[in-house]
Amino acid sequence: MKNYIDSFVLTKVKKPLKFFKLKIPTLSYGQVLVKVLYSGVCRSQLMERNGLRGKDKWLPHLLGHEGSGIVTKIGKGVKKVKLGDLVILTWIKAGGIDSNNPKYLTDKNKIINSGKITTFSNYSIVSENRIIKKPKVMPIEYAPLFGCAIPTGAGIVLNQVKPNKDNKVVVIGLGGIGLSSIMALKSLGVKRIIAIDKNIKKLNLAKKIGANFILKSSHKNLKNKIFKLCGNNGADFCIESAGHCSTIELGFSFIKNNGKLIFASHPTEGKKIKIKPHDLIMGKKIEGSWGGSSKPDKDIPKIFRLFLKNKIKYHLIAEKIYKMINLNKALSDLEKGRVFRPIIKMKH
Repeated sequence: MKNYIDSFVLTKVKKPLKFFKLKIPTLSYGQVLVKVLYSGVCRSQLMERNGLRGKDKWLPHLLGHEGSGIVTKIGKGVKKVKLGDLVILTWIKAGGIDSNNPKYLTDKNKIINSGKITTFSNYSIVSENRIIKKPKVMPIEYAPLFGCAIPTGAGIVLNQVKPNKDNKVVVIGLGGIGLSSIMALKSLGVKRIIAIDKNIKKLNLAKKIGANFILKSSHKNLKNKIFKLCGNNGADFCIESAGHCSTIELGFSFIKNNGKLIFASHPTEGKKIKIKPHDLIMGKKIEGSWGGSSKPDKDIPKIFRLFLKNKIKYHLIAEKIYKMINLNKALSDLEKGRVFRPIIKMKH
């Protein structure tokens, strides 16, 4: 077993991640050492890099919260997985031990902090409750999508929206979460799915995977168009994942008086949304979503089976796989809307 890992570390906000070789600490109770094969990249990492989550008191630290790999070592108390298991790594808390956070060391013995799960390295110490076994027929390179985007987006639909086929649903923001919501809606046979984004490439993909109508966010009289598509009363549900207070407010304006807006956005720290109290009196509802209210051990296999049964091409949201050395480029491409959900192939 090697004693060092290759990793990318956030050392300063608003700066590219830096490459380090780090010493692997001894596993503590409830920890699992995973050989990371593939990592996803999420907007959350962009926000952390750009300092939009508030003051970062953990610098320098590792990043990444969705991945796939092989269990190579287990700490005391771990019963959920065994050596050699192929696993999905997810930030959403699952069953198992909630271990301490590991601390890595540079060759000069400088501490590099880490959370319960990080994936921007070719090996990672992960808490037992951030791991689930990968379904056998799930391709390992696309398994990271089931660590964040898919259980969040599809989870919103299955666990919070719970639509019937005649519901009219608007989805704002077509990153991994928004597209995953559309795939879940399509799987459940929802007949009227309206997708909104500023990026025509994303809109075209949304159409391909199940949206019935696509609209650019710059569309003139967008609200009127939505109401016309929804029978002049507004949408039954709106799922918002564009990441801005303004889009949460916009989505709230699209729903009917007894409709519901569910958002999985992480707007910049300190920002606030504004809604009319009278809308709440009239019956409109709004709620946030923490990982789609998913229970990973149960919901991830369930969603995967649902997608398989309905021949949903979930892999299309990860249209590009980057080499580990190009991780900063993947972050940049995600930020600029060039990719939907980057996947990083780790170097070994």
